[in-house]
Amino acid sequence: MDLSSLIFYLDILLFVIVSGTVLYLLVFAIAALVGKAERRPHVRKNNRILVLIPAYKEDFVIESTVRSFLRQSYPSTQFDVVVIADHCKVETVEKLSQYPITVLTPDFEESLKAKSLNYAMEYIAPRKYDVVVILDADNTVAPHFLEVINSYYESGCMAMQAHRVAKNRNTETALLDAIFEEINNSIFRTGHVRLGFSSALVGSGMAFDFEWFRQNVGKLISAGEDKELEILLMKQGIFVDFLDNLYVYDEKTQKEKTFHRQRRRWMAAQVNSLISNVPKLIPALVQRNYDLVDKIIQWMLLPRIPMIGIILVMSVVMLAVDWTSAIKWWCMFLVVLGTFAMCVPDDLVNEDFDRAIKRAPLMAVKMLLNVFRLRGLKKKFLHTEHSITTTN
Repeated sequence: MDLSSLIFYLDILLFVIVSGTVLYLLVFAIAALVGKAERRPHVRKNNRILVLIPAYKEDFVIESTVRSFLRQSYPSTQFDVVVIADHCKVETVEKLSQYPITVLTPDFEESLKAKSLNYAMEYIAPRKYDVVVILDADNTVAPHFLEVINSYYESGCMAMQAHRVAKNRNTETALLDAIFEEINNSIFRTGHVRLGFSSALVGSGMAFDFEWFRQNVGKLISAGEDKELEILLMKQGIFVDFLDNLYVYDEKTQKEKTFHRQRRRWMAAQVNSLISNVPKLIPALVQRNYDLVDKIIQWMLLPRIPMIGIILVMSVVMLAVDWTSAIKWWCMFLVVLGTFAMCVPDDLVNEDFDRAIKRAPLMAVKMLLNVFRLRGLKKKFLHTEHSITTTN
């Protein structure tokens, strides 16, 4: 086979693969735009809620997070906060101990959020709570956060994902991170729920029925604990709702190096999840477990940023090889831009937006190269680097 034939077949193969991803994203992006009246669940009682905050080397932010969370309007007798202070400094633990919370201090040789969650649940007495909420150490929430979680639990929701948004946009990288998160929120959460599929989990701002979580947390073994939870829920036919108007403010990475490292970890978790669960695709189809079918197909899709990298590279390469073959790639690029534009909230489009977007193509190409550097990330704990201390 000569070089021109090889390029021709590669062009067709990549276009078919990328087209599948783009079509999937477009369908759910459009679904996210369809209006839906918000439910107002009737509250019969204030359930007992356990709040777990894994904190791996989070000395800069964990105290302010706890201080902020304790401002909840939910009755203080009906919720407890447990911080799993893994590899935190002694002085940090001493400060946390001054608050009306429980502080656990594991010292894992290899730290994982899954290990911290298991450690906490082994400490907690069974049947003491009704709901468990999981937050990251840099998350902040509104005072009514637990009230809303309780109301949805009372309406029958056994699993829910709050709307995670950026609380900092102080660098171009942080703004891009915020933009990509909102795109994912629209496509994999709002759009999915409005078409009757479960929302994707995102690792924090999650809430579950306490007894279900207690029985299943021991099955979490990797750095992709949110994906493991998704599979467990879907195999058991439990719907994951998305609380679009309940915000969890999450600190976004400010450094490009950390941004790429996080994406590498997420891609590694996605690849591992796909390999583990692709044999379940046919049985799920037979059993009409369409949530599980959708999730496995979702993991087959190209990650968004490497996908953009492929489109850009092929647009340029085919323009040099055969400009007529490049037209379809440029058209696809426009479709992708339109899809993402539908998902980006107006408040993110400001004077810094243009500068951040101009960096996106180069970052996409870099992420495409990261596909070849996924080995060894399955069991690594990575956390957001904080350049300044967060205050509240």
